[in-house]
Amino acid sequence: MTNVHASEQQPLDVTAAIAAGRMLPVVVLEDASAAAPLADALVAGGLRSVEVTFRTAAAADAIRAMSTNPDLLVGAGTVLSPAQVDQAAEAGAKFVLSPGFSPNVVKRCQELGLPIFPGVATATEIQMALDAGLEIVKFFPAEQLGGIPMIKALAAPFRSVRFIPTGGVNTGNLADYLAVPSVFAVGGTWMVAPDLLRAGKWDEVTALTAAAVAAARPAPEA
Repeated sequence: MTNVHASEQQPLDVTAAIAAGRMLPVVVLEDASAAAPLADALVAGGLRSVEVTFRTAAAADAIRAMSTNPDLLVGAGTVLSPAQVDQAAEAGAKFVLSPGFSPNVVKRCQELGLPIFPGVATATEIQMALDAGLEIVKFFPAEQLGGIPMIKALAAPFRSVRFIPTGGVNTGNLADYLAVPSVFAVGGTWMVAPDLLRAGKWDEVTALTAAAVAAARPAPEA
């Protein structure tokens, strides 16, 4: 079977939206009623894409609510099974991320035409992604796996692969990660920390998001 090339597998609107901000807030929502104001807060801060994780029972409803915001591209994260892929698609998710590489999850996403960014931690998993026709992968948990030096080491033999490091990325190392040519975007939780969401501190979410967006911009050339 001929593999589908990544540029054909991932629709342009998804990759373009993520590439534009170069950041994916990783959201864990306990209460779906917070989804709409959260979407507004992220957009106000300058982001246009978000990952809502299937770590809570509210995930599908949160994706459904956030997807009504026309300025936000909503994806599903922590997707562990084909059944969750179906739930995410039905709720309106436009892309999927998984913490590891699951052939069944990838296959179901591809059957639905849903862009998938599978998690990888090793060269073997990267080759599995390439075999599936995928060249943009999530590197998770990034800091615990060796961070930037590890990404550079893996990028050397896999020159076409782009990484979305997630796990331990924050305002202190954000710019360093994004300076690595093979890094497509970063995932993070600091601007959508669960305590902020529970307290409904939407102005603070917007401020943290705006600061992250500013930090992600390339430095002006002298």
